[in-house]
Amino acid sequence: MAFGEIIDKVGGMGRFQFIQLSLICLPMLMLASHNLLQNFVAMVPPHHCQAPKNFSESNLDPKDIVLVTVPLDSKGRPFKCQRYSSPRWYLLAENGSLGDGSSVQGTRSPPLTDLQGCEDGWEYEMTDRSSTIISEWDLVCDLHSYKQMGQSIYMGGVLVGALIFGGFSDRFGRKKLMLISHLMMAVGGTCATFAPSFFLFCLFRFFCGMALSGFVLNAHSLNVEWIPTQARTMTVATTGYCYTMGQLLLSGVAYLLRDWRWLTLAVSLPFYICFLYSWWFQESARWLVLSGKSDQAVKCVKTVARINGCKAEGEKIDVEVLQKSMKKELSCSQETHSALDLFRLSSLRMITLCLSAVWFSTSFAYYGLALDLQKFGVSIYLIQVIFGAVDIPAKIIITASLSHFGRCRSQSVVLIVAGVTILINILVPYDQQILRTSLAVLGKGCLAASFNVCFLYSGELYPTVIRQNGMGWVSMTARVGAMVAPMVQLLGETTAWLPGLIYGGVPILSGLVAIFLPETMSTPLPETIQDVEERIANKKCQRATKKQEAEPKDTDSFPLKETA
Repeated sequence: MAFGEIIDKVGGMGRFQFIQLSLICLPMLMLASHNLLQNFVAMVPPHHCQAPKNFSESNLDPKDIVLVTVPLDSKGRPFKCQRYSSPRWYLLAENGSLGDGSSVQGTRSPPLTDLQGCEDGWEYEMTDRSSTIISEWDLVCDLHSYKQMGQSIYMGGVLVGALIFGGFSDRFGRKKLMLISHLMMAVGGTCATFAPSFFLFCLFRFFCGMALSGFVLNAHSLNVEWIPTQARTMTVATTGYCYTMGQLLLSGVAYLLRDWRWLTLAVSLPFYICFLYSWWFQESARWLVLSGKSDQAVKCVKTVARINGCKAEGEKIDVEVLQKSMKKELSCSQETHSALDLFRLSSLRMITLCLSAVWFSTSFAYYGLALDLQKFGVSIYLIQVIFGAVDIPAKIIITASLSHFGRCRSQSVVLIVAGVTILINILVPYDQQILRTSLAVLGKGCLAASFNVCFLYSGELYPTVIRQNGMGWVSMTARVGAMVAPMVQLLGETTAWLPGLIYGGVPILSGLVAIFLPETMSTPLPETIQDVEERIANKKCQRATKKQEAEPKDTDSFPLKETA
């Protein structure tokens, strides 16, 4: 009897599994808020150079002050990073006055090259937000790249968290790392709220990124290892929908809380509640047995059985039964496993390289689209709602596709379609905002669906003994993609179409690479590395058999039967 059969005997997808899934869904709602917080707390408001200090005492109308101190571009908008070295009073001559009743005398136009930087700071038009980190710390003009840097630092924390928490989870358990992750997110977000400088803000956001990785990796492992095989697709889809609803929630909270500090605090406080109730979670029985803690594993299984109303079945399970169900895993657990096992054997090396490309491209293109909402020319609150809402039909379709067409084909198709839509958008004129937004929404929906497939597919491809190492590795490659994505946007300052070409080309290439991954639909979770080897070997045999059956038989090659 395999461990999956034990789960079925103690209730299968019972009350315990539904409660656990529900409790995991609450922090999943808030993950989108932290990932996409940059859209609102780092929104760049319209701005221009502030007038010299001596203008503050004048009686001029504010519009007139801007007119004589800041040059206008071809669209009549004030320059963002330059002002006149000396006021251009002649621009008010048509009115015959300076706005305070005094006449214009001796005005003379300085040359067009007579410009200087914003020596006295900037003025911001705070229409959509009351404050942002951009307006608070003047992260514009020469410091405009700090916006992308801040998001890259956060994603760097997610990367480091994937490296650290992936290995620590296999060593210390899923539950402990979940608790630590919730507490880190709560404290890190609270400290970021009251950060007095951009440097400290980025530092605390880095810790939030680490915590996010810790939660995602361990929540996924707890789900996969406590939920029966037939319910895995539904479970991953449910958590994916929670992330989608979190995007809609972020838009509403950001609309109500226009100050960036209050918004940051609002999306961080719920993690204190998550930390308190996470003590209820049961440690993964699979991990406990492999860690030599079979007695604790039996207690966890019996607790699950009792919650599911299968107490009698739970009493029949003891250490011997549990160890027998995981005999194959235990025989392999004597060996020490590490991230090197992901590359040591050809089968795992192929899986790891292909998954790395898939995760990198999905995250890279996703955040390339989702973190640049201001370029669509509509309200950022509206576009955030649209970007979040498209995930609902996308994930419904991908859930059906996973069950009917399998993981491999689904993964490949959504990546290729996403890349094609992004490339087509390069050819659409900038003034056709509806078409550009529609294509971007379609691409974003495909990438959101790709994330759903990634989490399910990767957990099914890696064996239990190195699953966390594998999930940690591919999550790391995703975070590298998320780190690079904001910086690619800076290439658009010199070549407008280049970011779109990169964001579209990368997922197409990885979609082609995904074809080489083995199918896992309706198959049990691999327990050992040997299981993965056997799965791929069987697949090769099946392909060879089908190829032989498809080849036409040459009847002339058979010798004729001799007659007497």
